[in-house]
Amino acid sequence: MAKTSQAAGLHRASLTKLHDLDAALELMYYGWRGMTLEADAYLAQQGLSRPHHRILYVVARRPDIAIGALIETLGISKQALNRPLKLLLERKLLTSQRSPEQHRSKLLRLTVAGQRIEQRASDHERKVLREAFDRAGASEAAAWMAVMEAIADNN
Repeated sequence: MAKTSQAAGLHRASLTKLHDLDAALELMYYGWRGMTLEADAYLAQQGLSRPHHRILYVVARRPDIAIGALIETLGISKQALNRPLKLLLERKLLTSQRSPEQHRSKLLRLTVAGQRIEQRASDHERKVLREAFDRAGASEAAAWMAVMEAIADNN
């Protein structure tokens, strides 16, 4: 049975359109919210939030990433990274080792517990994407990927 919430239908609530792209903006915003809803609930049960998941997601895909490279990848400041990174290290979801080549640089890696949390949170999001792609069809999914790629190129 499909989950419903008050937020799920907000993008359909005849909000005043101030620009011809407002409908797309609303779908982007509420689509993101719909995709991350279950993942965020799971993360909250773990005492974590979206910034923690973003860090775990990147480190899972780039083991031994330097903190500077993580900052660049996430597009955030060192100050913004500090608190969530500190918690992940304290909770032993990440390890931090000095780089053998650059002793001033610390390399991050997921622990087994960190891998489990990242996997479960991302699985919730992948499930939502898979269901949406299956419902929309292959050509629409490909078109969505093309639009997202074009937007991501703005980074």
